[in-house]
Amino acid sequence: MSKGFPWLKAGVAAVAMLAVAPALAQQAPGESEITAPGPKGALAGSLIDAGQGAPVVLIIPGSGPTDRNGDNPMGASGGVLRQLAQGLAAEGVSSVRIDKRGLFGSAEAVENANRDSSIAGYAADADSWIVTIREKTGAPCVWILGHSEGGLVALKATENPGAICGVILVETAGRKMGDVVRQQFRDNPANAPVLDDALSAVDSLEAGETVDTSTFHPALRTLFNADIQPYWIDVFSHDPVALAKSYSGPMMIVQGTSDIQVTEADFELLREARPDAETLLVPDMTHVLRIAEEPGMAANLATYTDPDMPIVPGLAPAIAGFVKANSGQ
Repeated sequence: MSKGFPWLKAGVAAVAMLAVAPALAQQAPGESEITAPGPKGALAGSLIDAGQGAPVVLIIPGSGPTDRNGDNPMGASGGVLRQLAQGLAAEGVSSVRIDKRGLFGSAEAVENANRDSSIAGYAADADSWIVTIREKTGAPCVWILGHSEGGLVALKATENPGAICGVILVETAGRKMGDVVRQQFRDNPANAPVLDDALSAVDSLEAGETVDTSTFHPALRTLFNADIQPYWIDVFSHDPVALAKSYSGPMMIVQGTSDIQVTEADFELLREARPDAETLLVPDMTHVLRIAEEPGMAANLATYTDPDMPIVPGLAPAIAGFVKANSGQ
């Protein structure tokens, strides 16, 4: 096994919650703190108000200990979701981006971020946010933008679609998560020494069965620790294509051609599920909404960790244009 577990950097481990210090995400200029009721305590987020009557987008971050800005102590930095929110505001679209239950500003919302999280739980939190946002801004409905696993949460939230204006899926898997994780394990040759155990664990969890990891490599024991296994079982049970088909509201699907976590095959599955959706395929954009300047894994991974790298310049205007066009503006 090569040092550093390169497959972790490709995002597999990010699905697991992994307890982190509940530090508050940094606020950007022009923002205000906003809270919504959570299961046991407040959920926390940042509101950028683009003005009276502006449509509002709820931004749901991706997997693992990812904060409202899109930063993650496992390596992601530079606030890509904060940049996206600021770009939306420049186009006249308000936004609320959030810390997930049990993490960062939402640390008190549940007792344990690992045990007390699920896709349905995150969707229930989205419902709470929608109520709060409508009360705060006067918006008749709220758009939901989910990045990565946040897109699965957004789709799950559409099972209660009453006050949802529409959904924007950004770098969101069209395959069930078990298939995504298997591919991520297989795609990196450095995983060869642990591949059999990893795939066996995925098979068991996908079948709803817990796994004895006592003989696994330490990295796999962390990834599949006992507290997180119920979350894995839950995540693996959801079918994004079925959820997309069952929702009839406005939808936009955004995909980068250089994403090493979610592929164009996922994009095609979602597009086939919702042929009426607006689609945006961004050349050379990676999973973290930035352009990989050169081909190859090193350049791709550099887009995760460069704190000064901007997101794709045209991304926020494209999303804002979709939102405003479908909001009568």
